[in-house]
Amino acid sequence: QVQMVESGGGLVQAGDSLRLSCAVSGRSFSRYSVAWFRQAAGKEREFVAAIFRNTGRTYYSDSVRGRFTISRDNAKTTVDLQMNSLKPEDTAVYYCAADQSLILSSIGQHTAYDYWGQGTQVTVSS
Repeated sequence: QVQMVESGGGLVQAGDSLRLSCAVSGRSFSRYSVAWFRQAAGKEREFVAAIFRNTGRTYYSDSVRGRFTISRDNAKTTVDLQMNSLKPEDTAVYYCAADQSLILSSIGQHTAYDYWGQGTQVTVSS
């Protein structure tokens, strides 16, 4: 079993930065690829970024590429999401998710992930 806990959310102004962290405990962290998703009120959950377990390669949605950076620390078993130049449309609950057998073609599908955190709220005011 894998447990995932997000932290770092809050209320910021447009243009500010925020760093989210996902603490992963349980089975060997290095076996899992990890992603961040977000869900705004009344909208479907959408993919934000992913980092693969073996290669460390990263992938981003078009809406955040160039502003957000995902990183992982296998020693600390954490995955962070550095968010810069935040916009009001980034307002959402942010979730981290993990899967042991993630493939590139599935990174954007929330059904591809076996484990999820409880989410952390990010609110960006204009």
